[in-house]
Amino acid sequence: MARKSRRELAKDRGDLTELPVTVKDVALKAGVSPITVSRAIQRPELVSDATREHVLAVVRAMGYVPNLMAGALATSKSRLVAIVLPTIANSIYASVVQAIMDRLAEAGYHTLVGPSGYTPEHEEALLATILGRRPDGIVLTGTFHTQASRERLASAGIPMVEAWDLSDDGLDMQVGFSHEQVGTAVAEHFFAKGYRRWAVIGVDDPRALRRCNAVIQRLDTLGADAVAVQTLPLPATWEVGRKGLANLLDNGEQPDFIFCSSDTVAFGVLAEATTRGLNVPDDLAVLGFGDTLNGQFANPALSTVSVNATEMGQQVAEALLRRFAGQKAKASVDTGFSIIERGSTARS
Repeated sequence: MARKSRRELAKDRGDLTELPVTVKDVALKAGVSPITVSRAIQRPELVSDATREHVLAVVRAMGYVPNLMAGALATSKSRLVAIVLPTIANSIYASVVQAIMDRLAEAGYHTLVGPSGYTPEHEEALLATILGRRPDGIVLTGTFHTQASRERLASAGIPMVEAWDLSDDGLDMQVGFSHEQVGTAVAEHFFAKGYRRWAVIGVDDPRALRRCNAVIQRLDTLGADAVAVQTLPLPATWEVGRKGLANLLDNGEQPDFIFCSSDTVAFGVLAEATTRGLNVPDDLAVLGFGDTLNGQFANPALSTVSVNATEMGQQVAEALLRRFAGQKAKASVDTGFSIIERGSTARS
């Protein structure tokens, strides 16, 4: 006769007090040891596929919630990776984060995503909370951090990846692209196509400013006729794009090409251009950044810079997994970028 769990015995006694399901309850129901239950949940690679699926089916049926913190204390592993990004409202980061989460999930890791609000100070406060959860690894967006954050992260002694940016002062590992190379390539590519009167519309974000400034600097050396600049407060929205173009036109500027710090800003520029009766791209060419999904469905379809977001996310996850396995990982991985031309820069 099968042994009954304490919850089943309590029901037999008529005790209606709700008792939390424990790992021992799950083990009894599944007919395995408690350690097998723990491994199926936290170290799935250590059990067979059949055993894992059987145990997880019992876990779901019983509504068991594992105490991951207790497991972390026992094994020094939390199976948790924290991802810090500026905002969850901007889809420019979505593909990178999704690729990281998908790959880590395959390896049995959970992810915690936290927005830093675009400021190093907010990131510092967030990291103080995150590190208290004892993550196995951390993914940061960019390379701008307070000195306190740098010291705290160094003391944590866990693998970390700075995504999006490449710099000479990395904390640990970096996976991303060069904003300066993006700006230089954009200036050279479209200057060669004959655009001479330029404008740059961006937001006050260090990452955006690096590529925008690179465009401006390269255009200066190439001898562009004019470069008008609009830098507006965060966040990057359609309104920023509309206001940026409106300011330029109201001040008498007549650019024939606009580089936007993100696709979202570029959508606002397209909307304002339509309101003003401008034809894109014949009167005004528009280039975004980020290759967000909606860009190809804009009217006209938005030209943009792709930063190979899915590849970046996968490389971030792989770098962490190699370190978790005790293997070496490259200190810096450049996942590159490409200019994608669509209707908004294709003159008839």
